[in-house]
Order: sequence, then structure tokens, then C-alpha cells
Amino acid sequence: MTMGSVAALGERSRVAGLALAGAVVLVADGPEAVRRIWRSLPDGVDLVILTPAAAEALESDPAAPRGRRPLTAVMPP
Repeated sequence: MTMGSVAALGERSRVAGLALAGAVVLVADGPEAVRRIWRSLPDGVDLVILTPAAAEALESDPAAPRGRRPLTAVMPP
């Protein structure tokens, strides 16, 4: 089994440091940017670390897939 990559999605100030741990950093500074980036996630991403604001933007998006890959984890506030 091969391991996919990890991405971090949200505000630059919250996700930039995760690049040092090898995460693909996806900067989105607003709800529309979060939704646009989510719909075009790179192939092979198995885990997306979300900032609280990014998670909120996806919760209000009826097009966001639920219960499927990629897995998500939300940063603490």
C-alpha cells in the first residue's frame, strides 16, 4: 500500500509552517477560495488538514463530499 500526500488548506498564517513537515500547502483566504481549491485537490492527497475557517467554509458547501476520501482533520482554534 502506498501512502498518499498530506495537504493543509486555509489561511496562509495558519498553514504555511506545515510545509516544513512535508504537507502540500494550499492557501485560501476566504470561503470561496476554500471551496474552489477543495474541488481541485491534487491527485494522491489522502489527508487534508483544515483551519477552522476552512472547515466552516466546507460545512456550508452542499457540494463538498461527505464521508469519502480525502480524510480531513481540523486544527484547533
